[in-house]
Amino acid sequence: MLKTWKAQPIVSTVLVAVNVLAYILCCATGDMLYDRGRLDLFGVLVNKEYDRILWAMFLHSGVSHLFNNMLILFFLGSMIEKETGHVRYALLYLASGIGGNLLSLLVKAVNSDISASLGASGAIFGLDGVLLAMVLFSGRRMENVTPTRVLLMIAYSLYSGFTGHNIDNAAHIGGLLTGFILTSVICFLQRSRRKSSS
Repeated sequence: MLKTWKAQPIVSTVLVAVNVLAYILCCATGDMLYDRGRLDLFGVLVNKEYDRILWAMFLHSGVSHLFNNMLILFFLGSMIEKETGHVRYALLYLASGIGGNLLSLLVKAVNSDISASLGASGAIFGLDGVLLAMVLFSGRRMENVTPTRVLLMIAYSLYSGFTGHNIDNAAHIGGLLTGFILTSVICFLQRSRRKSSS
């Protein structure tokens, strides 16, 4: 029973549900939640509404934006959650989203960009980084997952972002780097622990 529970994508399912619920609430309340949660320099730095760095991860601009992100989140997230465990997966996801939004704010500040951004894609790019670090450094084999395939997936995702419109590529890169760095550190610590105990 415990093994079955560990294998279930519980966190991924909850994250998808929360994002969908947030979108439904946004549709029902007009601009209220968007005004309170989207990521922009004025809200964070002037009004000191630092919680926007977290809440922006759960807001989406439309059905297609939501659907695309949730599709990737569920399938990629389920695979990673099975390998990392529920708690570590949740922490890596949230940390990646926050890291992506922090880099987004930095780039906005440097460019005096007053535009607002939202969406889960920074955290989802973080999952790409998590997966890349796992296949490179964990020492475990994952079925049908190779460094080359992961790098091609990341390259295509970045290319799509840079050739698209109204896309916060800084959040994508920030999430990707955060997920990769944190997971690399975890992998090295785990391998050091295994060596010292053997």
